[in-house]
Amino acid sequence: MESPGARRGRRARPSRRRPLLVGALAVVAVTGFMAGGSVCVRTRAHPVSAAVSSAAKPSASPSAGAGEEASVESVTRPVAVDRKALLDRAMAKVTVPSGAAVSVAVLELGSGESAVHGDAAFDSASIVKVGILAALLLQAQDAGRRLTAAERACATKMIENSDNASATELWHSIGGAEGLDAANERFGLTGTSGGSGDLWGLTQTTAADQLVLLQQVFGEESRLSAASRTYVRGLMQGVEADQRWGVSAAAEGGSWALKNGWLPRSSTGLWDVNSIGRVTVDSAEYLVAVLSRGTVTQAKGIALVEAAAEAAVGSFASVP
Repeated sequence: MESPGARRGRRARPSRRRPLLVGALAVVAVTGFMAGGSVCVRTRAHPVSAAVSSAAKPSASPSAGAGEEASVESVTRPVAVDRKALLDRAMAKVTVPSGAAVSVAVLELGSGESAVHGDAAFDSASIVKVGILAALLLQAQDAGRRLTAAERACATKMIENSDNASATELWHSIGGAEGLDAANERFGLTGTSGGSGDLWGLTQTTAADQLVLLQQVFGEESRLSAASRTYVRGLMQGVEADQRWGVSAAAEGGSWALKNGWLPRSSTGLWDVNSIGRVTVDSAEYLVAVLSRGTVTQAKGIALVEAAAEAAVGSFASVP
């Protein structure tokens, strides 16, 4: 849309003229992210106020003559924010240890804008436990039943304490990789595949897919019922004290709900360290997923994940 140019050649008249008003403009924010090799583009319109000056009115001053010209100042056009570019620039400042890799995805719940840095697949480690619970709840909804007391006990230990035996129990309950993959397809994940046998921690996933899963838990448009979403959120807010690292570093004193995963690979001795969840910063809510691999210690992996989470949320919070 072009801005109104200055109008010249008209003489001011002493008659009543109404100021020229320009209505609100709309800017379309488009953000793309890679999910399983395909580009997903999310488009959303946002009302933006246009800065407009009124046309010159006839002056009451005796010096105002009929020969004066009325003018309209040009409208300043709003520019769409390239969230992907901002995230990439923020991540360029994060120190990634030699031989390591990291991917991050972030979405602001209020606006629906999102961005992803990196599209590689990573081992899920224990963040898949959120997916296992989501699949269990979806299956229970389909059957028109509530979770049993035993299932709820396993779910609590699996999420809050990251108990592996409980995860294996519920992995069997949902039908292993086949059950997880079926639920993920309904949730909209396109780049995640369950680990073979009982190796649920070797489920392959992407940061973009984990963002989709988080939307099923924390968003309103979800295949999970409101009661199921509230249940998962509560468990993710109650993780034990020594697991309250990861995306929570980006909360800056605000609230958070998360699930972390960590796994030393026996073949290399290097670590997979991941973190997914929701953080609140200055009343704005962000969903964040950070996946990493290849650090020589768990501590270095945690530091990398936290730096990436802070960079991701900071790239959004720094722009109105």
